[in-house]
Amino acid sequence: MLDFLWNLGSFAIALGVLITAHEYGHFWVARRCGVKVERFSIGFGKAIWRKVGADGTEYVLALIPLGGYVKMLDERVEDVPEELKSQAFNRKSVWQRIAIVGAGPMANFIFAIFALYIMYLIGVPSIKPVIESTQDNSPAAVIQVNKPMQVIAVGEQSVRNWEEVTYALVSHIGDEHIDLTLTPVGGVMGEERSYRLDTRAWKFDPEKQSPITSLGLDIYRPQIMPELGLVSDDGAAHAAGMQVGDTLVAVNGADYQDWDTFVEQVKGSADKQMMITVRRAGEQLNLAVTPKSRVTDNGQVEGVIGVAPTQAPWPESMRLQMEYGLGESFMVAADKTWQLVSVSIKMIGKLFTGDVSVKNLSGPISIAQGAGSSANYGLVYFLGFLALISVNLGIINLLPLPVLDGGHLLYYFVEVITGRPVPEKVQEIGFRFGAAVLLMLMSIALFNDFSRL
Repeated sequence: MLDFLWNLGSFAIALGVLITAHEYGHFWVARRCGVKVERFSIGFGKAIWRKVGADGTEYVLALIPLGGYVKMLDERVEDVPEELKSQAFNRKSVWQRIAIVGAGPMANFIFAIFALYIMYLIGVPSIKPVIESTQDNSPAAVIQVNKPMQVIAVGEQSVRNWEEVTYALVSHIGDEHIDLTLTPVGGVMGEERSYRLDTRAWKFDPEKQSPITSLGLDIYRPQIMPELGLVSDDGAAHAAGMQVGDTLVAVNGADYQDWDTFVEQVKGSADKQMMITVRRAGEQLNLAVTPKSRVTDNGQVEGVIGVAPTQAPWPESMRLQMEYGLGESFMVAADKTWQLVSVSIKMIGKLFTGDVSVKNLSGPISIAQGAGSSANYGLVYFLGFLALISVNLGIINLLPLPVLDGGHLLYYFVEVITGRPVPEKVQEIGFRFGAAVLLMLMSIALFNDFSRL
């Protein structure tokens, strides 16, 4: 219940901030083009707060926080007094109307730069993208790894951490090959090596895999210790008396080997009692643990006991603090925003070509979970999440669907070319078509959300 409330609260804050940024873009440019703005509303439905400003605009906070709008004076919607007609939206030039409509998505991109700018000023602790091996019979098997190697570029895109590697790899879904550039950890200039990975048969499920591991790259991780770092309250281990801090000594009378072996032993013992020996405060204890059974997505039954190990600290050479000064932070933030825009546009294109499944579409539930998770990690991660969603909101609004900003822009550019507005009957048909497509996409996204719960 607490997780639900945290996710809901984080989602409401994120959505409120992004909608405000988007609508303020329309509002700000409309005012500068001489259009009278009657209402600036965040949310739909019944108003829970309202105020009329000195500028005559009614500012509203409404009950349903799933959108917002800027209501401008418009003769196509209502009768306008003669003395106010010069302030009506429809009386403005086509280029002014284009500027007003395009300002919403543009504000989302500007907000993304601002959020990332603050994030980089604060500093983002990160980990360098280092691999320790590659998997046989995988696209990455062509890479020869004799010692830990750091990925420094994917294609022509330089990368500094695993997040950037992930975004860069995702943008290459559907390509016949991916070029990776690596260098030995602690290496010197000139030791870089480039590899071309054959990805014609590369497929992965984003819900179950990362593009990194699905390519066959084994991420470097510090040594896993035999000491327990987590024991779930509702797990079999807790019921048997295991505690955080216990050190694994033996399993069924045989010495503990390593964590991977221990996991396989547990998986193969569903509903079967195991004798696990642990060391606690200098004493050895023999505990009878019966793993609970669960069915995997492949239909296999495996055992789980609800524990996780501790991990040795990351070496300082692997750590990365992405922190910049006042000027450099802006440049890095702008570059990062451009990367997010590029990846998002490529992903939309790959949805239409079939390289990316519609199963990957996410709706409000997934976004709420992402908001809660990022907020849980701290402000810098929440800012990064806001930037990502803001970019996606801006791009989606630019899609040429008549109910979105992009659809209005399409009509206005047709007007620029033909010299006359698109007939209202054609616009009405377009709006109905756009609403149907948008409803279909939202339904798919919601279905995907519920199927992931």
